[in-house]
Amino acid sequence: MALNYIWIGFFLISFLFGILSLLMGDTAIFQKMVDSTFESSKTAFETSLGLTGVLALWLGIMKIGEKAGIVNVLARLLSPFFTKLFPDIPKNHPVMGSIFMNIASNMLGLDNAATPTGLKAMAQMQELNTKKDTATNPMIMFLVLNTSGLTIIPTSILAFRSSYGAVQPTDVFIPILLATTIATLAGIILTAGWQRINIFQPTLLAGLVGLMAFVGLVIWGFGQMDKETMGTVTSIASNLILMTIIVLFIGAGLFRKVNVYDAFIEGAKEGFQTAVRIIPYLVAILVAVGVFRASGAMDLLIQGVKWLVEQCGLNSDFVGALPTAFMKPLSGSGARGLMLEAMKTYGADSFVGRLSCVFQGSTDTTFYVLAVYFGSVSVRYTRHALTCGLLADLAGVIAAIAICYIFF
Repeated sequence: MALNYIWIGFFLISFLFGILSLLMGDTAIFQKMVDSTFESSKTAFETSLGLTGVLALWLGIMKIGEKAGIVNVLARLLSPFFTKLFPDIPKNHPVMGSIFMNIASNMLGLDNAATPTGLKAMAQMQELNTKKDTATNPMIMFLVLNTSGLTIIPTSILAFRSSYGAVQPTDVFIPILLATTIATLAGIILTAGWQRINIFQPTLLAGLVGLMAFVGLVIWGFGQMDKETMGTVTSIASNLILMTIIVLFIGAGLFRKVNVYDAFIEGAKEGFQTAVRIIPYLVAILVAVGVFRASGAMDLLIQGVKWLVEQCGLNSDFVGALPTAFMKPLSGSGARGLMLEAMKTYGADSFVGRLSCVFQGSTDTTFYVLAVYFGSVSVRYTRHALTCGLLADLAGVIAAIAICYIFF
């Protein structure tokens, strides 16, 4: 229901801004807005089309893993922690394995594997859902984990910084890791509070402390490397992990005498059907975001924040990077473009350039994730998913600003 009102709000606000711009002499404003609707709908279809092959591949591999029993093994191993975080999911249910695969893929920056495994997890949770059009508590917790965007290796951001001439492209690595960890922990705590989950249960608390310890270890490890070594390690690790998963699943299928080819085809068909099913949801959200941006509402919002900060007597250096922060929950590609624009305008090693990169890496595209994941299982009523996701985003943004003032 929240998405419904926000979607309507995007169009109404955009239309009002269009009228104001027209009255102020911008006769081309509505042409820009209409062009944006066509461009955004085209982008939505191309995005879905681009996902088709990836979904077919990874859902095919996941199907092999299911039939070979690997997913069930993962589910049993993770059951003590995940049954506390997702209490409504039966113990040792296969969805636990899919959730782990998704979270691990996100942490390692393996986007090609994260989305298919996430959609698989949503489909498995939908099987347990007694009200098919309404999001369940486990679905919401899972999506907040995705929207908070915990990523250990922000490979693409480091590559962009290098291409834009940053003296030390990896200097944002630790700030990104700290900000995204805070966003994830905030998302878990907020959602757990909403769902009345006690995070002080020994198993759950130990898991969260373990996560923070792991992130700390990664920060320490990468802190010992120079930029060339870090780039080499992240590239090799990402590709090696992907290929290991594929070979491991196929090998396990052969060992368990599974017809791996037929299993792959069965899963790949599910991937194609999922890609087609999410097209309307992507069109809806991307067109709304595109019109909102084309109307000039985003620019006015930034100027309003700058004025408010200055009136409070605070340092407004961070405001130049806010377009990336505001765009990130709406559009990943839009936020990426604004991050690159900030580095081009202010410089890759400027405060604004670095902060834009930290914003880009600290959270994920909340509206996109909700549209794709809920759309894939035809859930219409998202309950508190959007609220918790946006609050986690806000925590990530505030953390990013504070951390960048400390580091830079």
